[in-house]
Amino acid sequence: MLDNIYITLFNHYKKAFGRKSINIALLYISVLEISIVFVLAAFFMAFAKQMKMQMMSSTKFWVLFTLVALFIVSKNWMRYNGKKRTILNAKSKPNETSIYLLWLIPIGCFAMAFILLQVV
Repeated sequence: MLDNIYITLFNHYKKAFGRKSINIALLYISVLEISIVFVLAAFFMAFAKQMKMQMMSSTKFWVLFTLVALFIVSKNWMRYNGKKRTILNAKSKPNETSIYLLWLIPIGCFAMAFILLQVV
C-alpha cells in the first residue's frame, strides 16, 4: 500500500519538479509512516493511562518516538533509492487517487494523535 502511494506521488510531481519529485515523495512517505506510528503510540499511551498502567514516562516516550522516526526515515531512504523505485515504477498501474486527499492523511493522523495526547 505504501509503495503504491509513493509511486503515485512520485509520478504526480515528476511532471512538475523533475528530479526533486524523488525527495518530495520520500519526504511524504516518511511523514506518513511517522504520523501513523505517532497516532498508534498516542493511542496506546492514552489507553495505558486510562487503565492506570504506568508503562513509561513522557521523556522516555519522546526519546523512543524520535528513535523510531529516525529508523523510518533511514529505512525509506534506503528502500526507495534507485533500483527499487525503478521496479515499482515499472509495475505500477495508473492511480487516480487525489493528491489533496493523500496530503490530508498525515495531517489527519497528526490531529488525531494530538487529540489523544490531550488525554495523557
